[in-house]
Amino acid sequence: MSKLDAYFRIMRPVNCLMMGFAVAVGSVLASSNVLNLLRPNVFYGFITGFALTAGSMAINDYFDREIDAINEPKRPIPSGVIKPREALGFAFVSAMIGFLAAFSTNIFSLVLAAVSWVLFTTYTIVGKRSGLPGNFLVSTCVAIPFIYGSVALTNAVQLNVLIFVSMVFLSNTGREITKGIVDIVGDRKQKVQTLAVRFGDKFAAIAAALFYISATLLTPIPVLFGLVSFWFIPLVAVTDIGLVYSSLSLLRDHSRESARRVKRIVLLWFVVGLLAFLIGAAR
Repeated sequence: MSKLDAYFRIMRPVNCLMMGFAVAVGSVLASSNVLNLLRPNVFYGFITGFALTAGSMAINDYFDREIDAINEPKRPIPSGVIKPREALGFAFVSAMIGFLAAFSTNIFSLVLAAVSWVLFTTYTIVGKRSGLPGNFLVSTCVAIPFIYGSVALTNAVQLNVLIFVSMVFLSNTGREITKGIVDIVGDRKQKVQTLAVRFGDKFAAIAAALFYISATLLTPIPVLFGLVSFWFIPLVAVTDIGLVYSSLSLLRDHSRESARRVKRIVLLWFVVGLLAFLIGAAR
C-alpha cells in the first residue's frame, strides 16, 4: 500500500462523498428546486461535508489504532504506512478546509459545522466506549448534513428535512450496531461496551435489524404528505428491500463475517436512498 493509497483509505472516500451528497439532498428537500444545486452555498456545503468527514475518519483511526491493530491490522495506521501524527495532521488540514467552506456559506452553517465536529470528537474520545449512546452520537453526525443543507439555503430547518433525518438516524444506528459485531474481539479487550460485547452478537443482530426495519417503516410518510414525487417510490423501494434483506441475513447468521458483509452492503442501500431523496424531492 502506497502513502497516497493509505491516505485515501484513511479518509473513506465513499463516506465523504455520501456526506457531501447528503448536504445536496438536504438543500433540495428544503427548497424543492433542483436548480438550487447549482448555487454556491450548496457547493460550499458539499466541500464542508466531504472535508469534515475526511478529517473525522482520520481522527477515528488515530484513536482506534490499538483496537485496529487487533481487528483491522492492515489499516493505514496499524500497518505503519501512516504514522499517528501524520493522521492528526491530515485531520487538521481537512477540518480547516471544511470550516473555511462553512464560513463561506453563512454563520449558521459555520455554527452547525462546529457542532458536528464537537459531537464527533466527543464520540471518538468519550462516547465510543459507551456502546449504544455512542452509536446515537454517530448517527446524529451522519444526519446533520441533511440539516446542514437546509440551513445553507434557507437559514432554517424545514419540516420535511426532519422526516428524512429520522430515517437516516435509525438506519445508521443499525449499521453502527452491526459494526459492533464485526469489532467484538478488539472491543471486548478494550472494554468498549457495545451491544455485541454486553449482550452477545445475537442480541446485537436483533437490535440492528429492528433499527433497519424501523427506518423502512418511515418511508411511506413523505409520499403520504406529498413531499416527494412519484420517482421517489421505486428507488426507496430498492432501499427498503435491501435493508429488509440485510436484516434477515444478519438474523440468520450473526457471525463476524456475516456482519462485515451486511455492514458493507448497507452502504449501498444508503446510496440508493440518497438518490431516492434527491430525485423524489426535485421539482
